[in-house]
Amino acid sequence: MEEQQKSSHVVLVMVTFQGHINAALQLATILHSKGFSITIVHLELNSPNPSNYPEFTFVSIPDNLTESQLSDKDIPGLVRSVNKNCAAPLQQCLEKILHSHHHISAVIYDSFMFCAQPIVDYLGLPGVTLCTHSALGLLFYHVFPQLNEKVCVADCISGLESPELQALQLQGFHALSSQNPTEAGMEVGAAFANALKSSSAIIVNSMEFLELEVLSKIKQYLPTPIFIVGPLHKLAPTMCNSLCTEDNKCISWLNKQAPKSVIYVSFGSIVNIDKQELIDIAWGLSNSKQPFLWVVRPSMDRGSEWTESLLNGLEESVGERGFIVKWAPQKEVLAHAAVGGFWSHCGWNSTIESICEGVPMLCRPFFGDQILNASYICNVWKIGLELKNLERGNIERTIKRLMVDMEGNYIRKRAMDLKEKAAFYLMEDGSTSCSFDGLAKHISSV
Repeated sequence: MEEQQKSSHVVLVMVTFQGHINAALQLATILHSKGFSITIVHLELNSPNPSNYPEFTFVSIPDNLTESQLSDKDIPGLVRSVNKNCAAPLQQCLEKILHSHHHISAVIYDSFMFCAQPIVDYLGLPGVTLCTHSALGLLFYHVFPQLNEKVCVADCISGLESPELQALQLQGFHALSSQNPTEAGMEVGAAFANALKSSSAIIVNSMEFLELEVLSKIKQYLPTPIFIVGPLHKLAPTMCNSLCTEDNKCISWLNKQAPKSVIYVSFGSIVNIDKQELIDIAWGLSNSKQPFLWVVRPSMDRGSEWTESLLNGLEESVGERGFIVKWAPQKEVLAHAAVGGFWSHCGWNSTIESICEGVPMLCRPFFGDQILNASYICNVWKIGLELKNLERGNIERTIKRLMVDMEGNYIRKRAMDLKEKAAFYLMEDGSTSCSFDGLAKHISSV
């Protein structure tokens, strides 16, 4: 099989979001180490740096997107635009690659680039879906066409009696979030579900022990082979894929803090914060009296001029107890001995990275699968607390519950237990290694 793999060529189609880019490049790196040649097809907006991966071929396609669209709250609308704008260029690109290489073993595409599946079907190529979200997201999207503001996930799935599935509280989930779905959201969800049905395989960046019951349920609905290959960030060589400049001075600050004392706060690369929420977060952190490291992206507040004066006032109030950066080296931060909690938007990459370092979480999901992930964290794995009310007094109390109170000790122990399970899972002959061998065999044989 080794000789066959060395002649195998995989095309990987990425989308423009930071977390999705990270997972795609990590997957590409691992597949290359197993003998596959790699071509990366990426959008013009938020292009990766090819010099970081000289062994890959990079090809860009036009997307007609603007930076301002990335800071819009309408993520489903953005995903719809990406697929509409990129379908024709992607087909032309794949036809060119096919003409020059004469063979493509598989086209692995990000699940947000679902326009790829009908294209590869037309070209007679195997399409493989890369899910950078949880396996629970697969179950959610599979039943998506049946959902509306009245019909929830639990209404569409039989046999939800197991403790894990009951704990997820799927009765509360409708389309994309607990709020009423948009037209774009329903269209995107249905298109994603259709792509899953035609895909020759599905790759999920997760760990089986985290989602056993959900995976069992998915296999009742989806006959497609599913390869659980996470956590990708632990399997691929360390390489900075950040689209923002990381401020490493925060590590020097962390070195001065007591073990497990710091609450790290980051809401990812695209979440926007309203003015009042940002003010309450600032003073909730200040009043908690806990050391904190807070990531405040320049675009997070939609460019409001008052933010700088707010943060300057906060820094004067807390002194050396707080440290504010525009972007942080998150994996290094979470692995630091001083970090005792992670206040997160509950993106899947952040969730997996926190689990692997045994860091308990405060959850403030904003949209989409972040809400599903928060339910996992708080209700199933019980390694975090949800912040439903961003009033500064509630923020202060919840930080103290996690970082100081006995309740936090229980949550921290559970988080450390998951870290140990993840370490065992990553052993050389563990489940991830077997899953990658199965994936390589599948790609080489389709």
